[in-house]
Amino acid sequence: MKTSVIISTYNSPEWLEKVLWSYANQTEDSFELIIADDGSGEETAKLIANFKAQAEFPIVHVWQEDEGFQKTKILNKAILACRTDYIIMSDGDCIVRKDFVAKHLKKRKKGKFLSGGYYKLPMPLSKLISKEDIETGKCFELKWLLKNGLGASFKNNKLNAEGIKEEFLNSFTTSKATWNGHNASGWREDILAVNGFDERMQYGGEDREMGERLKNLGIKGKQIRYSAICLHLDYERGYKTKESIKLNKKIQKYTRSKRIKVTPFGIRKFEPLDYPFLGASAD
Repeated sequence: MKTSVIISTYNSPEWLEKVLWSYANQTEDSFELIIADDGSGEETAKLIANFKAQAEFPIVHVWQEDEGFQKTKILNKAILACRTDYIIMSDGDCIVRKDFVAKHLKKRKKGKFLSGGYYKLPMPLSKLISKEDIETGKCFELKWLLKNGLGASFKNNKLNAEGIKEEFLNSFTTSKATWNGHNASGWREDILAVNGFDERMQYGGEDREMGERLKNLGIKGKQIRYSAICLHLDYERGYKTKESIKLNKKIQKYTRSKRIKVTPFGIRKFEPLDYPFLGASAD
């Protein structure tokens, strides 16, 4: 296997099934799929078991008890379950284009992590996409999406950028190369070196803080938002709160200002030295 792909999920079997179809349709099939499950129920377990029996690549279901939003915790467990030296991360509500894995592998480079983007779909389009649409690639065709209700936007260039156009847009985009949980990749040794994700982080940019520590370690981000493409399905964000956003921003600001490389609240737990306590509250 050339790489490990981690996707996170929580009680969204309808969306997860579509995402699994997209991984079964990759041009590069030399990968293992690690499903980081933050406490989903029996319906999700059955879906994964049925898909696992038919898939032509290894699937590992990493599950933990439902104790509220604990995405960073289950992602750390998934990182430890990976058996290759390169890790691609996305989400269980992101349908990936057939060249998604191949693009990440082609553009990987030592001393770098890759920062991809996403195209967010409205709910009607999210529900409309079928298995056939994914297998034929129709759901990534701009003409088909516009016909079915997608609005006109500069972001539509993500869907049809290739070759020179693709590289030009990657180079000149004003978006910073951050570690985006829905579309990012890096070397496992680098992720372990910064101790994975900070498990205090709640919803709202919880993935990006690890990217800050990678940069502090000297691992620079490389923009591939117009190369590795995924469609972000719509969903309710009931666990998004002002408190969680406030806490995450405070932790991330400290990481950036103090150039923190290793979190004591990650895969390995240890006593923090000269590190203020930023626990469940942002106060």
